[in-house]
Amino acid sequence: MDMNAYLSMFIDESNDHLQSLNENLLRLESAPEDLSIVQVIFRSAHTLKGMSATMGFEDLASLTHEMENVLDLVRNNKLKMDGFIFDTLFKGLDALEAMVQDVVGGGTGKADVSHIVASLKAIVSGDYKTAASAAGAPVGAGTGNAVNAGGAEAGGMELDQFQFSVIQQSMETGHHVFHINVKVREDCMLKAARAYMVFELLERSGEVVKSEPSVQEIEQEKFDRSFSLYLITQKPMDELKVQIENVSEIESAQLTLLDEESLSLLSKPSRPEPAAARREGDGKPAADDNKPRAGAAPQAAGGAVTKTIRVDIERLDVLMNLFSELLIDRVRLEQLASEIRRGDLTETVEHMARVSGDLQNIVLKLRMVPVESVFNRFPRMIRDLAKTLDKKVDLVITGAETELDRTVIDEIGDPLVHLLRNSIDHGIETADKRRQSGKPETGTVNLRAFHSGNNVFIEIGDDGGGINRERVLATAVKNGVVTAEQGKTMSDEEVYMLLFAPGFSTAEKISDISGRGVGLDVVKSKINSLGGAVSVQSQLGKGTVFSIQLPLTLSIISAMLIKLGSEKFAIPLSSIMETTIVRREQIHHIHGNRMIEFRGAIIPVVSLSRLLESPDFDESQETETEAVIIRKGDKWAAVMVDDFIGQSDIVLKPLGNYLNGTAAVSGATILGDGQVALIINPNALIK
Repeated sequence: MDMNAYLSMFIDESNDHLQSLNENLLRLESAPEDLSIVQVIFRSAHTLKGMSATMGFEDLASLTHEMENVLDLVRNNKLKMDGFIFDTLFKGLDALEAMVQDVVGGGTGKADVSHIVASLKAIVSGDYKTAASAAGAPVGAGTGNAVNAGGAEAGGMELDQFQFSVIQQSMETGHHVFHINVKVREDCMLKAARAYMVFELLERSGEVVKSEPSVQEIEQEKFDRSFSLYLITQKPMDELKVQIENVSEIESAQLTLLDEESLSLLSKPSRPEPAAARREGDGKPAADDNKPRAGAAPQAAGGAVTKTIRVDIERLDVLMNLFSELLIDRVRLEQLASEIRRGDLTETVEHMARVSGDLQNIVLKLRMVPVESVFNRFPRMIRDLAKTLDKKVDLVITGAETELDRTVIDEIGDPLVHLLRNSIDHGIETADKRRQSGKPETGTVNLRAFHSGNNVFIEIGDDGGGINRERVLATAVKNGVVTAEQGKTMSDEEVYMLLFAPGFSTAEKISDISGRGVGLDVVKSKINSLGGAVSVQSQLGKGTVFSIQLPLTLSIISAMLIKLGSEKFAIPLSSIMETTIVRREQIHHIHGNRMIEFRGAIIPVVSLSRLLESPDFDESQETETEAVIIRKGDKWAAVMVDDFIGQSDIVLKPLGNYLNGTAAVSGATILGDGQVALIINPNALIK
């Protein structure tokens, strides 16, 4: 049997199952006792294992099998979920996704997952100590969630649930557990290097369970002269003490043996709630009961089943291109029928226009994809980020069913990732700072999508510290983005938009979390290339909202056709508020800018002929001129034109590099008479 014929189906269904596993594992982390979620996860893992084995991807099948063994114990109440098990299962999911992506790229789907398999087998056998070692966890960094006040503590160091159980089991099996405090000499020049030598020595003698400060902080020399750790070993205390103090530039080593009495003083810690992701309508993470989530799809099939079919996206692209050509011919036929004025021809063309209009709606809907396909990636990302930054974050997703053109969906993923990372890193404060500000410890990030006219808006809002205007302005002046004099006259919104200037970053330290020292200019340039716009609103101490405006589709749009002399242009209707006539005496000159009063507001006048250097039209010679009122967010402008032709559906054609440097032009279209008309980008006309 030729498996290549089924490869596409395998990839699609594998991605669906992996997404389901990620989502449900996040739900289970918020409700570890809910066995109904475990059943859903187990079924997805079991199906994925069978598919992988059938297709001959043995590494995929074997890893999924080991994950299935763990889940089987959990669903039969033989194993309780904890932080270490969750982390190991998430690592397994990451490895599965990497292997599927390798298959997508034409690879064999093979990968070295022996360390994850060893961890999973150790969980099944109950040997947690082996599991920690096999998982490759950083020595002393811990593998579970850190406990709060009331957790296990000894020698000034807090232990999480997993570390406590490791020490307890080790003492029961006859191992020694030492609390060791190491002090380096005051004149030591390379403290991190000496600490590394101590850790290397101790790892040869046993297993380091926990260190204070953490291993990462010690490597970065973020400690004064001493550091502490727990060591499980068979070696005697005196021998260890001599070996440590023999390391160059180590001043002293104090070792304390933990016995059953000191162990009894350590109470088993309670596990804190993890960062959770929820949909609006849940009210809170479903950790308190076993009720299904509000708005969740029912498990039992009760209603009518929608029949679907998978279609290769390239076929949809071909269909759209063919329909685009049909649309151009339809407009041409309508023009010819109006010139010939023959009744039966006009009637036939009108009927064809109605049918092709219905066909157009169907073709466009075929290309529409819910933003849920992008949003579903973010709960897992937020969970991992919150854990990395030691913050508590709740992601609330609203409007995931909102639909966008596939070409737009493919492009917005990276900008949204950047903005979400920015909100978690720079927006949401640490739990301590939030408590001091009188806020809940858990910060909230809202990801919202909704339709408005011919546009889709996506908002990323947080209840963090907000944007500090003075800090942004000072950085902008320092980097030469604006002058100090310009900054004094700028509104808050204008200052916030400086965040999108090329190379702008307020980060005191470059990190891999959000900016990487690059800033948000990549977000703005990507959104602008899609014909969209981005804006910012913020309140210091209250939070920030980034709003992205995107067109519904990039293929076929409704536009107003206008003339400039002998040339024709198209302006998207989604940006036009209304049309009007402007008389010469209505135009005022304010600070060198031409302005008109329109509906109680003063708005700028844009000369399209000057901007596009049109030689055969100059509105300054006219006593009155037609104008199009366009809007970008809450900003308005009047665009002066020669004459209106009318409204029409147009097909967007890219220009390539021909007019790449002209921001006012976003593309071209072919009109019914065969002429080419340039498409104006209204967002570029309003600064």
